[in-house]
Amino acid sequence: MRILVSGASIAGPVLAYWLTRYGFSVTVVERAPAPRKTGGHAVDLFRPAMDISEKMGVLPRVEERATGTNRMSVHQEGARRPVRVDLSKVFSAASDRHVEVMRDDLSEIYYDAARDDSEFIFGDSITAISSDGEVRFENAASRHFDLVVGADGLHSNVRRLVFGDESRFSAFIGAYLAVLTLPNASALDGELLMHVGVGRTAGMYGARHLGDARALFLFRSERELDCHHHDVPRQKELLRGAFDGMHPEVDRWLDELDRTPAFYFDSITQLRMDTWSRGRVTLVGDAGYCPGPAVGGSTSLAVVGAYVLAGELARADGDHQRAFPAYEHAMAEHVRGSQAAALSAAKTLIPTSRLGVRGLAQGARLISALPAGAGRALLRLTTKSVRLHNSMTLDDYPPSPTTSRGRVGLAIDPGGGLGVE
Repeated sequence: MRILVSGASIAGPVLAYWLTRYGFSVTVVERAPAPRKTGGHAVDLFRPAMDISEKMGVLPRVEERATGTNRMSVHQEGARRPVRVDLSKVFSAASDRHVEVMRDDLSEIYYDAARDDSEFIFGDSITAISSDGEVRFENAASRHFDLVVGADGLHSNVRRLVFGDESRFSAFIGAYLAVLTLPNASALDGELLMHVGVGRTAGMYGARHLGDARALFLFRSERELDCHHHDVPRQKELLRGAFDGMHPEVDRWLDELDRTPAFYFDSITQLRMDTWSRGRVTLVGDAGYCPGPAVGGSTSLAVVGAYVLAGELARADGDHQRAFPAYEHAMAEHVRGSQAAALSAAKTLIPTSRLGVRGLAQGARLISALPAGAGRALLRLTTKSVRLHNSMTLDDYPPSPTTSRGRVGLAIDPGGGLGVE
């Protein structure tokens, strides 16, 4: 059975890994010309995603590439002295199994795990998916597939082709995110520098294996700004305006905007869809249910979603009419919880008042000062995300008795079409 996956960042390679273990023939197409090597920005893997990574045999590599950030200095706008926080205690209080890793490092690890058993096509993109199973590409010749999965992120091309314009499903939650790469002039060694003000938060951090650093910016906006997600000059203009006069250190970070080798800017938007499947096409990760970049645990959710989708397809012997509804049912509670947690996290990370600014700094300091058990109890009482990430449970999808060298033999009609309803 031939399955096409669009997107080779996080969900795509994880999905390809598990599908090939169950005997499916997988092709992954990715618009970028090659796997990204810039490091990306830091993302969190919580217990379910770490459990899946362990099943894949890649957890040692993931932990080896952990950022190593274990301290935080929080500068409240207008205050003279920073608040010092022991992040290692905050992380251990937040989750009993957690790692922070650079996104592109994680993508590379998952790609390495999947590439020997799947076909990867870089520098290409899907242009059409027809009802007879033909998929057309920008560069490659047309091909037939039995199933297509969009794992191509918040601005998914597959979702646009099959479900319609993004505006039908996106919900702006009142904030923007930007990340830029800059020299590690502060010689950061395991420390996160934070500046927090009303409606805006900026931070700078490094990773122990990288020679550069990342600056992260979050700011509130009552309405969506007039800016396309490909209009980089306009994005930089908006970012400068949002953080003007916050602090000389933040100004120095922004001075790197015209020299940075890597820059990311986007609205913090949720994807809310009644269904992620149509005909023989389905969506996974941010393409179908993004809870909000930086605030909703979307990376862990993408890993879990890919694992569940592959498992349900194997359990249904490739019958998408059984597998897709089972996948959506299994993920629905996780998705709803992540989206609710994202709304709460955005309010905390980007305070709306001076009281909120003080609460963020002092709350983090209190948790880091408490014994581990007490810190976990406090976080569970005050944050939805911690309860969510520690309560996710995963089905075990054992391989079929017909497995040969780790692959399941499937009896699927090779002539099946891809009808899009």
